[in-house]
Amino acid sequence: MILIVILILIAATAWYEIPVTEYVTISSGGKVTNPVRFALVTDLHSELYGADQADLIDRIDRENVDAILLSGDIVDDRFKDTTARIFIDKIAAKYPCYYVSGNHEFWSGRIGVIKDFMTAAGVTVLEGAASQLEIGGTTVDICGVDDPTYMTSEEFFAQLDTALAESDEDHFRILLSHRPEKVDIYENYDFDLVLCGHAHGGQWKIPFTQIGVHAPNQGLFPRFVDGVYELSNGSKMVVSRGLARLRQPYPRFFNHPEVVIIDITE
Repeated sequence: MILIVILILIAATAWYEIPVTEYVTISSGGKVTNPVRFALVTDLHSELYGADQADLIDRIDRENVDAILLSGDIVDDRFKDTTARIFIDKIAAKYPCYYVSGNHEFWSGRIGVIKDFMTAAGVTVLEGAASQLEIGGTTVDICGVDDPTYMTSEEFFAQLDTALAESDEDHFRILLSHRPEKVDIYENYDFDLVLCGHAHGGQWKIPFTQIGVHAPNQGLFPRFVDGVYELSNGSKMVVSRGLARLRQPYPRFFNHPEVVIIDITE
């Protein structure tokens, strides 16, 4: 009996480490005249998905995305940057890519090096800034802020203020930010869509629900771990479960790693 239980746990662990692709559609309220498709990739944590990241890149390539949005912890503080660099080099050669930092990248003590290799690869690094992306005659503003690990509240607000000021209220405005638990702050800003990671889906999910067991900075039974959330100011927030798996302190259960495909429609 004990052997059967062990085998079931091993099989379940392996099953829930298999990545999936999830799909989200967001209405732009008329700000977008032609549909735009993004891949949200977050919390890779230097994981390897096939030789030279082929499995992950093929998963993205199949979706015909217009750009890739990287919302932090692509690199892990405990491991070398090699696998993350392979991924970044390959996707940046194919797609417009936008990146904001995560807490583990600051913890690594290599945040400057990480941002430098992102920039050298052709990724747009957003540190309290906005960048305009034109796709098929539609302009979307991609805004982003650093992870606030070592920031004061005032510094975090200043980055948000600058990112918003550099964007155009007539454009669909996306905010990339690693932390979903900062929702009370995001609700004070006129971004149309906020994209986050960090929570890893709660690591363990209560079966057949969206309820996670634990997330950093949210504690037990966290509120923001997976999917689409309506904010009080009318904005929406999408939280990805991210791609971390083998190198976390304990395995995922009922919680596959994911790439999120986001379609912005009229």
